[in-house]
Amino acid sequence: MTTLNAKKVYIIGGPTAAGKSVVALYLAKRIQGEIVNCDSVQLYKHMDIGSAKPSRKDMAAVPHHLYGFVDPAHDITVAQYQKLAFEQIDEIISRGKTPIVVGGTGLYLNSLIYKMSFAAKPINLKRRSELEHLAAERGNEYLFELLSAVDPEAAARIHPNNLRKIIRAIEAYELGSKLESMDKLEPNTEYDFNINIISMDRKWLYTRINRRVDKLMDEGLLKEVEHLLEMGYNQDTPAMKGIGYKELISYLNGDITLDEAVKNIKTNTRHYAKRQLTWFKRYQSAHWIEIQRGQTVGNIVDNILETGK
Repeated sequence: MTTLNAKKVYIIGGPTAAGKSVVALYLAKRIQGEIVNCDSVQLYKHMDIGSAKPSRKDMAAVPHHLYGFVDPAHDITVAQYQKLAFEQIDEIISRGKTPIVVGGTGLYLNSLIYKMSFAAKPINLKRRSELEHLAAERGNEYLFELLSAVDPEAAARIHPNNLRKIIRAIEAYELGSKLESMDKLEPNTEYDFNINIISMDRKWLYTRINRRVDKLMDEGLLKEVEHLLEMGYNQDTPAMKGIGYKELISYLNGDITLDEAVKNIKTNTRHYAKRQLTWFKRYQSAHWIEIQRGQTVGNIVDNILETGK
């Protein structure tokens, strides 16, 4: 239960390509709200097309926060995101506006809606040595599968061959600094979170994903990747391991054809959307909005506002 006078915050979550950004935009216009990003890739500079960042027109229509300000070479931890997001949320509320958090990065959302502390914890060097030994004996893929089983969100952002990051993510999970069982997490009652998960028929969602990938390619995703490589970023750059970027780097390296790269982007995006849906099903207090074909955005916003009363 939220505390008396808790601060109202709308959350618009859901899988990629479900239409979260446009719903958040319409909602913001209706309630004089401001949008706070909760998508890990949209935090980065120079990655507008591949991350499907809101357009300049949309950003001019409604204030948007935490978009395109991080260098692609830098990692943003959950703890860093939590601090930045709450600073923006509190600043928006202080001006009498309503924050609308939108995105599909589950760990980031967890850091807001649950009481999660990120105090520094000591690294277990013995455990690190054990993990390195496991990788040497069974291969990086074995450790990657271990990580995928306990923290699929982290695994989705790490290349299966990046052993250092795989081990670091497993350590973070085991130390409880990134992911805990959601039934053990205590809700953050300082804020009145109205959690809305945008969903739709799986077949329709996958069709939308395929169309979106084609649209991103038409808008110049390949040129965006080439520009990033020209700037000095490469396949080992944290942000360049994201879906859409890593596949096109493989094409540019001559490992696969362009058609294969586009096909891989679509497949990997569909798999990611499936993992996102599995993640959001754990939010017991969430309001699920199953969008129907032909349903207007205005009707969806009406639905959100009705549940938020």
